[in-house]
Amino acid sequence: MAAVDLGSNSFHMVVARLHHGQFVILDRLREMVRFASGLNSDGYLDNPSQDRALGCLRRFGQRLRDMHASNVRVVGTNTLRKARNAYSFLAAAESVLGHPVEVVSGMEEARLIYLGVAYHIGSEAATNLVVDIGGGSTELIIGEGREPRRMGSLSLGCVRLSNRFFSNGKLSRKRFDRARLAAQLELRPICTTFRRLGWSRAIGSSGTIRAAAEIAQQMGLVERGVTLGSVETLIDEMIAARRIENLDLPGLSADRTPVFPGGIAILAEIMNSLSIDRMEVTDGSLREGLLYDMFGRMHHHDPRELSVQAMQQRYHVDEEQARRVETTALALLDKVERQWQLDGAQSRPLLRWAARLHEVGLDIAHARYHDHGGYLLANADMAGFAHLEQRLVAKLVACHRRKLDGMSLDALPESWRVPLFRLIVLLRLAVLLNRTRSSVRLPDLGLVCEPDGLKVLLPRTWYAENALTQADLGQEQAWLETRGFELSLGTLAAVQEASAS
Repeated sequence: MAAVDLGSNSFHMVVARLHHGQFVILDRLREMVRFASGLNSDGYLDNPSQDRALGCLRRFGQRLRDMHASNVRVVGTNTLRKARNAYSFLAAAESVLGHPVEVVSGMEEARLIYLGVAYHIGSEAATNLVVDIGGGSTELIIGEGREPRRMGSLSLGCVRLSNRFFSNGKLSRKRFDRARLAAQLELRPICTTFRRLGWSRAIGSSGTIRAAAEIAQQMGLVERGVTLGSVETLIDEMIAARRIENLDLPGLSADRTPVFPGGIAILAEIMNSLSIDRMEVTDGSLREGLLYDMFGRMHHHDPRELSVQAMQQRYHVDEEQARRVETTALALLDKVERQWQLDGAQSRPLLRWAARLHEVGLDIAHARYHDHGGYLLANADMAGFAHLEQRLVAKLVACHRRKLDGMSLDALPESWRVPLFRLIVLLRLAVLLNRTRSSVRLPDLGLVCEPDGLKVLLPRTWYAENALTQADLGQEQAWLETRGFELSLGTLAAVQEASAS
């Protein structure tokens, strides 16, 4: 199994083998890419940063092929969340790496970080505060044992802060004060809540914190971990150096030096704002969290399923109706998935989740409840979901009924526009056929699919006895026609009808 983390500062890859329920690490790769530094003021990744990233991923891809990793997950974080040209980069990245890239939300990044740290430290009962200072964002998580309880993801990273306050290489007390004030302002909204919850152990998991601990230890400031006093001493040492190129801290690597001042300013303010005197350091991180999350999915402990259940409960979804729609939608998919090329790994779970959640918007209002549901699903924190997965489910729900002439799929990756529209058609039919909310089993039906059309074959007697369904199917024909899609109706032949009954 392999996990790849496309961070805003560094790209990491870890390859492991599962042995008696534990991961044995076979290989680790890390390259300092400084991805976040390539994000310009208009929100676009520049060409040099993309070239550095793709060069790194080519090397990672070769290693994955050589090691024959059978289960691979690749995750992008803050910079890819923010980049306006992320989809074009992702297409190139997937080509050179040989695997799809998931862009995760800040909260999902925090969950995976905590999972990696909790397994690494073997914490079963303690209440932990985990801090991860990345290149573009900083995640703080309070958890008990292996379960995160409170998560925060801040737009605060070592690359971003270093570019903002130390871009010309000058180090001074005034610049550090300004950087720390910026960090303090970002931290302020979560400090009261985190202090109230409390923790027994503070643990740092990022490269910045590990580097600070290594330097402090070599300088004789601490025996292990970091203290607030040792971090303040490191800031004093950097101010004394006056410029970044003059830094000569023991254990500080050349590739981390340009972003170290920003990272240390963040660390100092986190420890100061949350009254942390001492912080442990661990090697557990997002990569390990991805491995354990993959292991959970393989053994039917998928956090996405739990997120769907939680949304159903929170918004009082009629679960019996959701199951009826799910059963019908998946039965329809069985009939067309090969012809419509919907037999990939993602189509079935997307349709299943959307069927289960298609009525979440009813808890707000019946009028345009599909729009309410789409908005809720697009903006909720749903553990386990990649950013694109969540957007696809939200779009399915938003388009499961009513007119489609205002629907746009242009903001989605091009590779998903046709498959998603076909899934929308299947979900709409499943909802329409179950509109009576009856527990009586629907008859079997036939489907004949074309690239831009679908013929639905219904038992003659059943069709004649269901006038409401006839009217709904007629309206559906008109709505789909506005999208250039032809829905036609027919009846099953007598032999087929007898067999279906």
